[in-house]
Amino acid sequence: MAQGNSPVLTESQVQALERRKLEKQVEGEIETEHPGYLGCQDTYYVGTIKGVGRIYQQTFIDSYSKVAMAKLYDRKNALVAADMLNDKVVPWFEEEGVRLLRILTDRGTEYCGNREHHEFQLFLALEDIDHSKTRARHPQSNGICERFHRTIQDEFYAIAFRKKIYNSIEDLQKDLDQWIDSYNYERTHQGKYCFGKTPFQTFLDTKD
Repeated sequence: MAQGNSPVLTESQVQALERRKLEKQVEGEIETEHPGYLGCQDTYYVGTIKGVGRIYQQTFIDSYSKVAMAKLYDRKNALVAADMLNDKVVPWFEEEGVRLLRILTDRGTEYCGNREHHEFQLFLALEDIDHSKTRARHPQSNGICERFHRTIQDEFYAIAFRKKIYNSIEDLQKDLDQWIDSYNYERTHQGKYCFGKTPFQTFLDTKD
């Protein structure tokens, strides 16, 4: 080999590096290379509204740009987890011309199960999206979603529920959508890849 050339990795070395990368992901050390490389999905219990019932939020965050999406449901199961991807996430990435390669979730029953009968697993297989899972009994290792949930609780839900009485999930979803738009398109971030830009600007600047 000529001096100065980079050594060529063997197939086993490449596989070992990939395994280590996945291990870091499930341990909470997110390694991400570009928008769409890894999305983080989680379930957040919003609370119980009188006359409406329990409300759960399906959260998705692109680990690179921090672009966030959220949709409200009256339950948490595999069907709503798949619906979140089908209704909001995959169409958005397709519109932007970026392929979503992998999803990181905890090991909740809404995300994990027998692929033949599990709506979320079936959807991932249909869309050819890989699935990484956090370590068992360590759901906090999905730290990107954890931080976002603290932010949305403090900056949206705590304020919204003081100002307004909601009579339906749809009413709350409308206000949530407005807040999410502001979060993605107006609120600057100082994160590892954003450097003071908005999530969407970070996404645009690096999606190619």
